[in-house]
Amino acid sequence: MGLFTPLAVRLGAQPWLPRLLPQVVAVDIRLQRATRGRVSLLDLAGLPNLMLTVPGRHSGLPRSVPLLCVPDGGGWLVAGSNFGGPVVPAWVHNLRAAGTATIHVRGRETRVRAVELAGEERAEAWATMLATWPNYAHYEARTERLIPVVRLIPKTPG
Repeated sequence: MGLFTPLAVRLGAQPWLPRLLPQVVAVDIRLQRATRGRVSLLDLAGLPNLMLTVPGRHSGLPRSVPLLCVPDGGGWLVAGSNFGGPVVPAWVHNLRAAGTATIHVRGRETRVRAVELAGEERAEAWATMLATWPNYAHYEARTERLIPVVRLIPKTPG
């Protein structure tokens, strides 16, 4: 946690924040490109994060999105929360179709396999994620859909 984490948590709980999501993501992508992936808005907020790149399920073109993540053993947990919006984010659909992706964490690139969690495994991961980002509870309350939780596991070469 960093100096600005409490402010980020407060802002993340605001019901109007989802309307700004496209602008926030655009600024974050520009910041990460300018710093070669070494600094993101979530870094400034003191929160763990990664840049997920996965091929579009229709176009096949690489699509990148910055995500809050929770380190999980040797991998990472990510949630398709969309700030509690009614629609599952496009990156989740793309990841389901591809099964694998590339992530950038602090400027390092890693190929990962994606496993969408269900049942007790999802519930345990969700509790872990809430400890890092309590606003997931707000997002869960805003939507009627089950927020997807995905474990990203580093692929071993071979």
